[in-house]
Amino acid sequence: MKITTAAEMSSIDRATSERHGVHSLTLMENAGTAVANFVRELWPNASRIVVVCGRGNNGGDGFVAARRLHGAGKVVEVLLLGSPDGLKPDAAKMLARVPLRPIALTSLDDVVREYTRSLSGADLIVDAIFGTGYHPRPEPTPERKLAEAAISAINSSSAPVLSVDLPSGTDSDVTSSAVDPKAVICHSSAVITFTAPKPAHLFAALTRGPVVVAPIGTPEQAIVSAQNLYAVTPHQVDALFSPRPQESNKGRFGHVLVVAGSLGKSGAAAMCGMAALRVGAGLATVATPAAVLSSVAAFSPTLMAEPLGDPASAHASPADAAHCLELAKSRQVLAIGPGLSQRPGVAEFVQRLVKGAHCPVVLDADGLNAFASSPALLQGGAHPLILTPHPGEMARLSGRPVAEIQADRSACARDFARRHRCIVVLKGFRTVVAYPNGSVWVVATGNPGMATGGTGDILTGMIAGAIAQFPSHMDEAVRAAVFLHGLAADAATAQLCEESLVATDLLDFLPTAFRLMRQRSASANIRLC
Repeated sequence: MKITTAAEMSSIDRATSERHGVHSLTLMENAGTAVANFVRELWPNASRIVVVCGRGNNGGDGFVAARRLHGAGKVVEVLLLGSPDGLKPDAAKMLARVPLRPIALTSLDDVVREYTRSLSGADLIVDAIFGTGYHPRPEPTPERKLAEAAISAINSSSAPVLSVDLPSGTDSDVTSSAVDPKAVICHSSAVITFTAPKPAHLFAALTRGPVVVAPIGTPEQAIVSAQNLYAVTPHQVDALFSPRPQESNKGRFGHVLVVAGSLGKSGAAAMCGMAALRVGAGLATVATPAAVLSSVAAFSPTLMAEPLGDPASAHASPADAAHCLELAKSRQVLAIGPGLSQRPGVAEFVQRLVKGAHCPVVLDADGLNAFASSPALLQGGAHPLILTPHPGEMARLSGRPVAEIQADRSACARDFARRHRCIVVLKGFRTVVAYPNGSVWVVATGNPGMATGGTGDILTGMIAGAIAQFPSHMDEAVRAAVFLHGLAADAATAQLCEESLVATDLLDFLPTAFRLMRQRSASANIRLC
């Protein structure tokens, strides 16, 4: 799904009306109806609903939602910020259809009065003030001050808040989660937008609730963007993991070779191998130093294990590379790095593997550390190369400060992927997947509970397992694995809690993630997170 800027979305709406014959009022009607339907789905027991509207088209969507909710038997109040005389033409037409008299708030005193009388007693508040029409200004106008007062009043209420298009006060084109401390932003419980997401829906921390994209009748050919930026959706993941043929066998779904582990870090290797199986690979072999082989094998009887070095070997050495490369000849994908350590000789061992491999290679953790002092050696092309750095590892590989990377994660990942002809999975809040052709895909699943040791090892195994199953659709397989990885964490925290999440919970909840993905794929709205 394409990600568009606010300006691009305005052009898309105009093209939809002018070139494709879909009237702007039809788009607004469909948008407001989608809002009302989402309210009834998410808050079916909300009986008293206050819709706070600005005087632009976002307010017009709110008027339609108010009419639809009133028709569904809800007690609805419409608060209009400013005089009805200043409404945009389409919004004015929609207000005329509302069978309710709006309450116009034209002063700060009006806002205080309505907070006491209306907002504080609502079961639900619909925020339809700005949407994508908000742009930061150094000196707020009287109209902006009125809107900010209304946003503050909404934030003071204990009622849940649904924001239409964006939480009011949010710049739609931001590409990081950094927030201006002076900004007055609506605290949203959920967000619904239309046609395509904007950068803020993916990169800004808008809400802890769902963010959904509702179709409103815009033809696909009208959705044009120069960003080369996309959001991964449940539909796309579901399409990749289609039902398996009845005559399936383990050989059909690939064999993953994991090269990982060292004394004291056998768990990383085992989790990586198990994740490859959990995501659907037919077979997984973990090649690990002989001294820790029994620990890896004991993790699960479904894992195969291959010893490296002599019986006392606790760490991989350059001499083990030839054995691993021989093993890799009969495997579809090679995952390298989790728990290998940074002991002398390990970096040379990894470099030999990457240089000599003839299958896709997924590099993580100590596999990436092996190239920290020589990132120029990381070059895809001869065989696919997938890197999975967190921001600190990306800083070491790219020579950029972490703060610079986090300020524009997609640009940093895109630049490295292009220069090194590889796929970069830059982990963190809103993991991004960048490809050598310059396209970047953003994954909105996942939560802070994943900030615990081992979750990256599981992601490495999942990426390898997905590639093993779909070698001719490798690009899709990588981003599908990242999406399911985050969704498994979301499923886990829904039953556990973020603070107590551990990496192996992702293995346990991955089957639930598959079910959630398929449920969301069947929905009319596309849920980003």
